[in-house]
Amino acid sequence: MPRKRTVRMDRNTTLIFLLLFFVLLYVLPLLERGLVGQPATATPATPTETSPTAVAGAPVLKPIPLRVGYGVSDSWFELYFTDPLNPLSKEKEGGVDGPIVQAIDRAQVSVDAALYSLSLKSVRDALLRAHKRGVRVRLVMESENMDRAVPETLKEAGIPMIGDRRQGLMHNKFIVIDGQEVWTGSTNLTDSGVYSDNNNLIRIRSKEVAADYSKEFEEMFLDDKFGRDKVAATPFPKVVMPDGTRVEVYFSPDDGVAAAILPLLSSAKESIYFLAYSFTANDLGEAILERAKAGVQVHGVMEKDQVASNRGTEFDPFRQAGLDVRLDGNSGQMHHKVFIIDRAIVIFGSYNFSASAEEQNDENLLVIYNPQIAAEFLKEFERVYAVAQP
Repeated sequence: MPRKRTVRMDRNTTLIFLLLFFVLLYVLPLLERGLVGQPATATPATPTETSPTAVAGAPVLKPIPLRVGYGVSDSWFELYFTDPLNPLSKEKEGGVDGPIVQAIDRAQVSVDAALYSLSLKSVRDALLRAHKRGVRVRLVMESENMDRAVPETLKEAGIPMIGDRRQGLMHNKFIVIDGQEVWTGSTNLTDSGVYSDNNNLIRIRSKEVAADYSKEFEEMFLDDKFGRDKVAATPFPKVVMPDGTRVEVYFSPDDGVAAAILPLLSSAKESIYFLAYSFTANDLGEAILERAKAGVQVHGVMEKDQVASNRGTEFDPFRQAGLDVRLDGNSGQMHHKVFIIDRAIVIFGSYNFSASAEEQNDENLLVIYNPQIAAEFLKEFERVYAVAQP
């Protein structure tokens, strides 16, 4: 009997030793790196009691340091968000206009810009430098904003510029550089747009996407066609990037943007997050309400001044249905126009969720199928949500 007992104890000791060896060799290093017990890229929780996006669940992208703002990059894109709550924003420098200026300064052939408004002196000076070194610089603008100081300076320097000259808005905010890259998003290139308002901006390196935006630009600049006069002529409406990301490009009113957004909202399985400057489109609102009834989580933040002034805003139906939709807490404008679906699809651009954007204004919109980009927009949602009114 004593002999058998000794053998059993030796086996137990061996098992304990092997278990400790495994923990020391494999588990502890993973704990130190944060790969066990928590998501690899958990979004920091905001100081709210009901923070809805505590986990982003996508790999971390390369950060782009900015004094005022947030930036990340990957092989084919750079993504930026403004930071109006940053105390340094009052200095009006060091924001997301910096990378745009650098890109314009590297332009060799052409810079085509369709801008609703332009007042940033940094961008003005970059366009003037490009023009002086022989780069072809052309602008399309909203006519009502062309008589301001910066556009007047560009016109006086001999940079050709055309306005839309009609009731609807030329509401785009995009730049095409050398036919190789596009800058677009919700950001007006104004002091308030970059330093006071919540906005997004993306740089896409793609000849196909650049061709789409160049075609839209030339319909306005060369053909003098705006709004309902334009026809659907996007050469590459669906582009697959080298990493497999699908990007869809839409222009309003010719491409029927709402018809592209509706199926995506209606197919949401888990969650819809949105940031909306203006939201009066009943069909989009009804699609969100239907998905909420089916159990899809819905969280949103809307610009408080627009909710107060718009007729037919979707804010009241959302709140009456018990959805977690809040008014923003930024003293500037919460200027985003964003849907994030199932943490994997992002819809954004200059297109407000309104009949005017759908039927009259010149707008652009992107649909990007990429969880990494969705995770970055969720982080921005958290920042906006954290200061929103419950």
